[in-house]
Amino acid sequence: MYHDERQHYEIAIAGAGFAGLGMAIALKEAGYDDFVVLERADDLGGTWRDNTYPGCACDIPSVLYSWSEDQNPDWSRAFSPQQEIWDYMREVVERKGIASHLRFGAEVQSMRWVAERGCWEGETSIGPISADVAISAVGALADPAIPSLPGLEQFEGKVFHSARWDHDHDLRGREVAVVGTGASAIQFVPEIQPQVRRLHLFQRTPPWVLPRANPEIPEPVRRRFERYPRLLRTVRKGVFSLFESFHVMFSHPQLAKLVELRAKRHIASQVADPKLRRRVTPNYRLGCKRILGSNDWYPAISADNVDVISCGIREVTADGVVDQDGRLHRVDTIIFGTGFQVTDPPISHRVTGSAGDTLADGWNGSPRAHLGLAVSGFPNFFLLLGPNTGLGHNSVLLMIEAQVEYLMRTLEWRRHNGLSAVEPRAAAQDR
Repeated sequence: MYHDERQHYEIAIAGAGFAGLGMAIALKEAGYDDFVVLERADDLGGTWRDNTYPGCACDIPSVLYSWSEDQNPDWSRAFSPQQEIWDYMREVVERKGIASHLRFGAEVQSMRWVAERGCWEGETSIGPISADVAISAVGALADPAIPSLPGLEQFEGKVFHSARWDHDHDLRGREVAVVGTGASAIQFVPEIQPQVRRLHLFQRTPPWVLPRANPEIPEPVRRRFERYPRLLRTVRKGVFSLFESFHVMFSHPQLAKLVELRAKRHIASQVADPKLRRRVTPNYRLGCKRILGSNDWYPAISADNVDVISCGIREVTADGVVDQDGRLHRVDTIIFGTGFQVTDPPISHRVTGSAGDTLADGWNGSPRAHLGLAVSGFPNFFLLLGPNTGLGHNSVLLMIEAQVEYLMRTLEWRRHNGLSAVEPRAAAQDR
């Protein structure tokens, strides 16, 4: 084991969201104590710390969006709001005793595999570190993606991304442009639409939107869940099975058409204007993009103060946005609901493997990894919720837990065999 002036750990984890915290909990329960969780922000939570836009909530049922061994019987609704999820994460961290392993304000600036020393050496914003094993748990929804629109830098109004919501900027009576119609926009647009003077919604591709109820969970039911944990586990299994059935639809296009029909009926029942109805109806098969759920989306974008623009954006001027048809939409605020840097995450440019190449060099815009966990040429380096693992309609937490379990077996196998380094192909062949 190599030591210099760097703080050395057996395991270093980047990211204190659900993935990083789940890994830390598993390590603690397995008897590991020489590990650290490096978090660039000043608090834990990841996505649920950063996304505080109006209406922010999980679009996965609460009973699934929670650690399987640490179920929360006290969710207020079927789909939990952001603050409840964040509070739940804090409570579990405190109860599991991993808070002492968290380092805030510790952004990973670089990580490099040093073969002759058999460890990873890194630079962070709180100083240099080294580790036998490095784990990236930064997730795919960490760094906002803002499109490179011509003229954006000359816009004289307010600009922000939904994941960096400016709560000090009062939207009442303003002319607002919203760019994007994805999972975040579908939540915050209905919240801000009644406040703004006019909302200019720039839509690249209309999403498939299904109706979704979000009932409150009555207090007596919550207390029953608390008293009978087995009942809560049974409900969780039932919800899981229901959502897993969507995969049958993806494998049989004829079944998908039935769901498309339900979605089109949803549009017809809530959008009276035939022109707008055509504009918001997708022309691709359901399942090709993320399926969304809302009862408020179509009424909001059908309101008199909303203009849906689907021809694209040509440029941004000092006082507005020009669409591809040449029309100037004068606005004083631009809000991007344009997702995150999924295919080119910043962390991939900061991790250098045994051949001297970064992850980004090898991926070249198309991330891939063995089981979404490991990349050849990067010994003892693992990704949680890595490439192509955030799929399906069930919670990503189920995928995280499966990966954590697999990774724990790999770490134990490494220890048992006295190995200093593990390559994904060798691990797959030898185990």
